[in-house]
Amino acid sequence: MTWTTALDVVAAICMLSGALFALIAALGVLRLPDLLSRMHAATKPQVLGLLLVLTGLGLHVREPELIGILVLIGFFQMITSPVATHMVGRAAFRARLVDTEGLVVDELSQLDNGEEPRGAP
Repeated sequence: MTWTTALDVVAAICMLSGALFALIAALGVLRLPDLLSRMHAATKPQVLGLLLVLTGLGLHVREPELIGILVLIGFFQMITSPVATHMVGRAAFRARLVDTEGLVVDELSQLDNGEEPRGAP
């Protein structure tokens, strides 16, 4: 077996694993009961699945320009996904769509007047 065949096998395993994680994320979004659990399922396994697919694609193609683009895609996905999920969670909490009885720690309800602190005026 040559090194190119071995890299293709590893690439196929990475791509199939990434597709499996994406499927698990989709099933979690459909099956989990509350908003926060669905948001967790939509971000954590989805990002890991995307990174595995990008790794498999980079191992399969082996072109430096494309690998650089794939690294940038993964980097920006890892930066934007937690921020977007945090903002959606905050908006859902403000709209009172979160079941506060099921929370273990609820730091947002412990504010003085119920308003979130603002940044610079």
